[in-house]
Amino acid sequence: MRHDRLFCSHAYHFEKLLDVIIFLTVYSGRPHPAMPSTTSEPVLNLLNAIPRDLILPPTSLFLVIALGLVLWRPFPRAGRIVAGSGLAALAILSSNAGAGFFVEPLERMTTPLLAPQDAGAQAIVVLAAGRLQRAPEYGARDIPDYIALARVRYAAHLQRRTGLPLLVSGGNGSSGAQVKPEDRVYTKADAMATALREDFGVPVQWVEGNSRDTGENASYSAALLRKDGVKRVLLVTDAMHMARARSVFERAGLEVVDAPTMFFSGQARGAGAWLPSAEGMRRSWYAVYELLGIGWYRLRFGQAA
Repeated sequence: MRHDRLFCSHAYHFEKLLDVIIFLTVYSGRPHPAMPSTTSEPVLNLLNAIPRDLILPPTSLFLVIALGLVLWRPFPRAGRIVAGSGLAALAILSSNAGAGFFVEPLERMTTPLLAPQDAGAQAIVVLAAGRLQRAPEYGARDIPDYIALARVRYAAHLQRRTGLPLLVSGGNGSSGAQVKPEDRVYTKADAMATALREDFGVPVQWVEGNSRDTGENASYSAALLRKDGVKRVLLVTDAMHMARARSVFERAGLEVVDAPTMFFSGQARGAGAWLPSAEGMRRSWYAVYELLGIGWYRLRFGQAA
């Protein structure tokens, strides 16, 4: 019993410390001074090497449950608390209503663009998401996944309303990883440009296919746009992704007008919204990923991104 009390006490204080760190890193509205590169860079690189799925739901919650089961025999009470907490969190975050606890704070950081023609923008930038590789119905050609397709559709809608030129941004690599030669041939940006031209009948002026993450989306896109004197853009991405995307594009020197799509807040209503579903877990995964991404960029660059 003494060991149980000791373990629970340490777990409680560690949890509270973690809450404070996340709050200061993610939710504080004031810029944080960047950590000195000589001391922070090795630590940040080590953190970046951790597979993201290990710290995101549902994998992280299964690990918590497994830890509780391991602790059950030597520390029965602590084991029950840890395993039970992991199971409860898994059930809640698997529901659309539970996911809303993380989704809504992100979506409150932006607002729908109601009058794009009055925004004073010079171009539209739409960011890639994922891809479906070698889609058989398209002759084994890569196509945008359903997240990217929602962005493409909204970008086409904005282009028709404003007449502005379009830039699509996204390569096939992942952050910090070397891009395979075969993945340079037909990128996510190429797939989006093809969909815009062939399926939506919308012209695409710039195709940026070298970026591997949101930061590179911004730097490579800004370089292309500066050559044509573009300074102010409508930025198209998911509402949950907008805060991080806006920040890095502004850091790259562009004036950004939010053009978010795919708002999930307010969609979860009624008792059925608390039932576990694959969509609920997908939203939770995405929202937690974005919240951690904002915290990560603050640690690395000294401000939200």
